[in-house]
Amino acid sequence: MRAALEEAREAALAGEVPVGAVVLRGTTIVARAQNRMVRDHDGTSHAELLALRAAAALLGEARLSDCTLVVTLEPCAMCAGAIVLARVGSLVFGAWDDKAGMCGSVGDLVRHARLNHRPEVRGGLLADDSAQLLRTFFADRRDASAAPVLNVGEMPTDSRVHGR
Repeated sequence: MRAALEEAREAALAGEVPVGAVVLRGTTIVARAQNRMVRDHDGTSHAELLALRAAAALLGEARLSDCTLVVTLEPCAMCAGAIVLARVGSLVFGAWDDKAGMCGSVGDLVRHARLNHRPEVRGGLLADDSAQLLRTFFADRRDASAAPVLNVGEMPTDSRVHGR
């Protein structure tokens, strides 16, 4: 989880929602990823999907049944579906997501009884660290958006325009 948190911190520095993921085979990290939706201009560039794709390419296998996906935030429906389709052996996540989490919060897609694959799931690992990273990121964004906005042609009284 600490490696996934490192990825999440790097995502935040790049202006992305701080979610990081790693894929393990045994105790070896075979893939690392972070959210890249803004940088890639792609709403599907979630850390989980990017990590799963990288692991499958590196291992030369579409099915990751002997792998563990570790992610800092409970996966959404899209990522939960990908976890099932990739046949991930186990899933470990940090913070619960009561707005979009599909591994126990809003729903539980990864353990749906009618699906042919259900990974082992463990939620809440270093949840406070993951949640604090997200809270800080969004608080900083709210603070930045609360800065005063000047209308066109409006200048603060102490500003000077130079070079004209």
